[in-house]
Amino acid sequence: MRTSNALLSGSSALALALVLGTTAQAETWYPYTVEVWDPPFDMSSPRTGLDYVPLETASQKWDLCISFPHMKDAYWLGVDYGVVDEARRLGVSATVVEAGGYTELNTQISQIEDCVSAGADAVIIGAISFDGLNNLVGEIRARGIPVIDVINGMSSDQLSAKSLVSFGEMGAKAGEFLASEHPAGSDAVKAAWFPGPAGAGWVEAGNAGFSGAIEGSAVDLVDTRYGDTGKEVQAKLVEDTLEAHPDLGYIVGTAVTAEAAVPILRSRGLAGQVNVISYYYTPGVDRGIARGQILAAPTDSTVIQGRIAVDQAVRILEGEEYVRHAGPALYVVTQENHGEFDPSSTLAPDGFRPVFAVE
Repeated sequence: MRTSNALLSGSSALALALVLGTTAQAETWYPYTVEVWDPPFDMSSPRTGLDYVPLETASQKWDLCISFPHMKDAYWLGVDYGVVDEARRLGVSATVVEAGGYTELNTQISQIEDCVSAGADAVIIGAISFDGLNNLVGEIRARGIPVIDVINGMSSDQLSAKSLVSFGEMGAKAGEFLASEHPAGSDAVKAAWFPGPAGAGWVEAGNAGFSGAIEGSAVDLVDTRYGDTGKEVQAKLVEDTLEAHPDLGYIVGTAVTAEAAVPILRSRGLAGQVNVISYYYTPGVDRGIARGQILAAPTDSTVIQGRIAVDQAVRILEGEEYVRHAGPALYVVTQENHGEFDPSSTLAPDGFRPVFAVE
């Protein structure tokens, strides 16, 4: 492994991420403030701040295989933009596959196997299941191929690197915002929670974070409903919950939940009576906050996570120094600070369509 000066640490780096709108630039996306876990792969490990700077270019045209659970919502479109744009910037090729949803674990495994058989030099996985791809990861690593875990999280100890944040903290930040609105001693308010598809690692983490954050507050969690992050599924869950709890005060959940809830509440005359919070960020959530329809959402700088995963893969292939476990520092976008939020770290550009191949 060669030493590289492309990674620059700074003691004040963590604080920089909280200065909204200053981390992304038109010409380059870096340096970008991230947190680094050490020891890696354990979300409870101590963290330090780092100003992440990627390689300027790859030394050869490596072939990357990139697997996503789906592209049903704009969250994964942002990740797609991040990996595709970074692959182009570095001068490597990439094949992007999407399995079609969180019920399609076997499809994801088959797609990755096909991608590896076709000659991929490295694999980047946004995992459908926290544990369900561990055998596959072991098989790929046994062939000397690096595997990078992006966004969702996997439990394998054979991963080469992780580019992801703590979804436990994402859930906690949404819960902390809600609890700050209704602290202990204030009037009780009823909330329903929609964490996403049961069994996904990020969902279980988000659920634990949110539930822990509202403990001791005046928030009464009256319902928790799991489901795939397709808009039809989430809309049905919201409709059913509103029928079951006519005195509900809050809907909190995935970005798709929040996006689906806005027109449903408007059509029922409940806008302003039932408030909406998302625990991650999409263009629909961005519009909802700007229009006063959604109160707040934490951002995990989705585009940046995709970019870092590609840079990690190329660094490993080229024997360069690399960070094994990094994720952008989190912050909450609200109606009050929305004007300072720079979306280029989190959202694909307007008009961007899914890209499945970089030649």
